[in-house]
Amino acid sequence: MPHGNGNGYGYGYGNGNGWTATVVAAALSTVLVGCSQGGRRGDAATAAADPPARLTLTSSVFSDGSTIPVRHTADAEDLSPPLRWSAPPAGTAELALVCHDPDAPRPGGWVHWVIFGLSPALRELPEDVDKIARPSDVSGAVQGTNDFGDTSWGGPSPPRGHGVHHYHFVLYALDRPSGLARGARMAELESAIRGHILARGELVGTYERR
Repeated sequence: MPHGNGNGYGYGYGNGNGWTATVVAAALSTVLVGCSQGGRRGDAATAAADPPARLTLTSSVFSDGSTIPVRHTADAEDLSPPLRWSAPPAGTAELALVCHDPDAPRPGGWVHWVIFGLSPALRELPEDVDKIARPSDVSGAVQGTNDFGDTSWGGPSPPRGHGVHHYHFVLYALDRPSGLARGARMAELESAIRGHILARGELVGTYERR
């Protein structure tokens, strides 16, 4: 179901008269998390002892740096995009993926997807992953809570006239299970996997509301 009210980030961007109480609370929470993690949200991979190996992450519906099709946004069907990746390194115990928009007009950006518990044997996510915490179409997967407050994919819905936003899909290969419960936030995932990232892949899509 589409998010938002035409102004973008309907769970948070407000009605043109200022931030809603939801965003104020969310922004404060993000700032506190950032402070507890050294003053910034950042990429959990930066805390690994050694630079992680590289995974190739792709989608059949958009290429790196190109526009995400509207059917995968809150302006249309809001389907999660199909994703594929290369084989993770030996010793991988779990895969986890997040999608984050750093261009959102709030501290810490906006989290669109958190999904973990993925088998290291898995090589793809289908289009339109079930919008429930334990999707039946991806065996073993668990979805965390995005910044819309949902345990599912939440498609791009940037404020109109705010320019091009960049959506960073980041896949992690972990040397141990994350141990997180359904509904975990991105910050919790980052904390759980710090120092346990064997490999990392990134795909960036864009979207703009004029």
